[in-house]
Amino acid sequence: MKPAILLLLLAAMLPSAPARAGDWKPVEKVETYAISGQTAPELYASVGENGPLIGESKKRVIAHTNFKLTWQRDYDDKAGGGACVLKSARPKLIITYTLPKPTGPLPAGLQKRWDGFAAGLAAHERVHGGQIIDMVQKIEALSVGLTVADDPGCKKIRTELTQRLAELSQTQRQASRDFDRVEFGPGGNLQRLVLAFVNGE
Repeated sequence: MKPAILLLLLAAMLPSAPARAGDWKPVEKVETYAISGQTAPELYASVGENGPLIGESKKRVIAHTNFKLTWQRDYDDKAGGGACVLKSARPKLIITYTLPKPTGPLPAGLQKRWDGFAAGLAAHERVHGGQIIDMVQKIEALSVGLTVADDPGCKKIRTELTQRLAELSQTQRQASRDFDRVEFGPGGNLQRLVLAFVNGE
């Protein structure tokens, strides 16, 4: 621990340096939507009536993970030879988990069942959050140092970057869909979680 503490103290005395790859943390927030009921079936029915709407079809879901991602990028076309280099790419990632929350107190036994159900839902959504963070880390790794020849105005590199990032985004979306398909499929964790909560198993 002592060498690490010494390094931190030395770093505090030195002028600030450009952010290094991976030198960032996501902001994770939890938002809730109101549900009501005094039995497990009533609460779950309320979830179905009030859950967040997603997609063009406006389908209601039990819970949802969304994110906002912006970047601070530093391009350099003065390295010589007319090439453009992406020197740094620092993400700002905000992940929002939307989860159900009863509006009033629940009977003691039901509260215990609800707590277990809510914890399982939150754990499921955290996996989606982890997939998003993994995607952003891959984007960062792919971006920093990317070089495009004959690009003095750093225009070609932006097109190249957009194409590459689109592939990573599609991969993340597919992984998210695959995860939900397993979780909600026969014998999946979410299917068992719902059945245990509603039926009191």
